[in-house]
Amino acid sequence: VQLQASGGGLVQAGGSLRLSCLTSGGAFSRYVMGWFRQTPGKEREFVAAISWPGGVTYYADSVKGRFTISRDNAKNTVYLQMNSLKPEDTAGYYCAARYSVIVSTNAHDYNYWGQGTQVTVSS
Repeated sequence: VQLQASGGGLVQAGGSLRLSCLTSGGAFSRYVMGWFRQTPGKEREFVAAISWPGGVTYYADSVKGRFTISRDNAKNTVYLQMNSLKPEDTAGYYCAARYSVIVSTNAHDYNYWGQGTQVTVSS
């Protein structure tokens, strides 16, 4: 299974970005999909996850009300809409896939990872 994240960039505080993660080589509709982020010297941090039917979503407290995760199973793509961005959201963002019906917020539970896309929010 290959995951390719895109959509990162430089944005001013208060702005928005939409990340995409295209998957290939697997049964996308059967995977729990997650987004994580990481800054240098820190562990990978959970951001959001969505169940494989798409009806259940989880968010880190730090992004609730600002970020929205969604998926399009027909396009094998998961999205992360990020609004009201803050400088503390600056990080490399990684999409991940978990072959399970159980959603997890633990990075170690995910089987496949994309290469990451950088998000930088200026103040």
